[in-house]
Amino acid sequence: MDQQIFRPVKIKPNHVQNSIGSTLRARIRAFGRNQTGAALVILAASMVPAIGATGLAVDGFVAYLVDDRLQGAVDAAALSTGAVVNGSGQDFEARQMVEINFPKGYLGATLGSVDVSYANNFTRISIDATATAPTYFAKILGTESVQVRARAVVERTIPAVEMALVMDNTGSMRSNDKIGAMKQAARDLIDILKPEGSINDDVWIGLVPYTATVNIGPQHADWLHPNDRVHVSRIDFLTSEWKGCVEARKLGGDETDLTPAEAPFTAFYYGPDVDNAWWPPTGTIDERNGAQNNGRGPNLGCGPPITFLTADRDEILFGIDEMLPWHRGGTLGNLGLSWGWRMLSPRWRGVWDNDPASLQPVDYDDPAIDKVAVVMTDGQNQLYDWPNHQPNNGIGPLGSDFSAYGRLQTFGFPSLDAARREVDARFARTCQTMKTNGIQIYTMTFGTTPDRDTQALYRQCASNADNYFHAPSNEDLIEAFQTIGRRLVTQRIVE
Repeated sequence: MDQQIFRPVKIKPNHVQNSIGSTLRARIRAFGRNQTGAALVILAASMVPAIGATGLAVDGFVAYLVDDRLQGAVDAAALSTGAVVNGSGQDFEARQMVEINFPKGYLGATLGSVDVSYANNFTRISIDATATAPTYFAKILGTESVQVRARAVVERTIPAVEMALVMDNTGSMRSNDKIGAMKQAARDLIDILKPEGSINDDVWIGLVPYTATVNIGPQHADWLHPNDRVHVSRIDFLTSEWKGCVEARKLGGDETDLTPAEAPFTAFYYGPDVDNAWWPPTGTIDERNGAQNNGRGPNLGCGPPITFLTADRDEILFGIDEMLPWHRGGTLGNLGLSWGWRMLSPRWRGVWDNDPASLQPVDYDDPAIDKVAVVMTDGQNQLYDWPNHQPNNGIGPLGSDFSAYGRLQTFGFPSLDAARREVDARFARTCQTMKTNGIQIYTMTFGTTPDRDTQALYRQCASNADNYFHAPSNEDLIEAFQTIGRRLVTQRIVE
């Protein structure tokens, strides 16, 4: 709902009063010099001041109402602009907000200029507007209108924050351009927290795209077990290099923030089989995103890499632009969440690629900075079973596609439903651990696929009820991200 804020402003259009008063005195003197009809002159002379005073009062009151309405419209526009300022100039949006709150033809007035200016690294926004109010009585005396002005200045306070965006990059995001809406929503959030052209080293944002695995980046091969196939031999990958995806750590390690030095990882490797028909040494590998479900190769289902916490706006926007929907394997939001936790865990300080390495992530109890995770899915947690191989539906020797947990049978569950329930339970436990450590969690379910169980899971994961969003449409998702940004930014009218 559009916010309307009306702030009473006392005005005295002195220039109008002086102009009309001078005109009245001149007319009275003219009557006085006319010697004919003396009685009429006396009567006219006595009536004109009374009529003029009444007219001035009416015209002044109209000007006051127009000014008051304009001021309220400018206040609302300043708060609205301050909530979503992106640094590229929002004069058009500000004028739209003024027009919404200053209806066309209000008391016959006409809206004039609406000017927006920024200062103090986009933390101070000023809006100046004018309107022309008509006169009704003074018009007889030659003054047909009066101009009123309104001004509002808003100061924005952007908190120091470390934020992890945990984003679903599974194949279902391809439909209805959901991936495009998610990218736009994420960019809008960046625009609010780090406007273009601003310099703010207190806002650190990272990105965790997830599918049925998570890509830590091939530069982190040193995070793998010393005897991992990536270190021992690359022949299994044929002409394809390890892309950077890893398997889930076993024995509960997928629910911890242990560092690679404490618990190394294993490279994700989708072996050749009937559902991934590349056959060493002469097999054909096709790991393009465009291959979708028909892709083949050891990196099948591996999405884009993590972008670690950065204060560089361009770096995080580049990571957002690189997100694409990757098919096969399933949806394992619990692993995306775990990597979002590791991104914010002070245990990982010095492990990531940040410079200086001693800076981020800060301690949990650091009063100067907030830790925030935003977690989004367009479906439910699941191990996917590609229908183009037999048998499928969770039975047979494969049971499911290969994922960070391997296939269904190697994960250790008799059915896809049982596996889903286990993944959901791990997701819930990781959420609780993060909240216990003081991380503020926002969650959202996107589209029409998330069922009631998934919505309940994400609602429970959020730090509070207001931090959960269900976004059935692309527009709803964009609005949800903007709402998160507006909640993090505080602002007040100072002028």
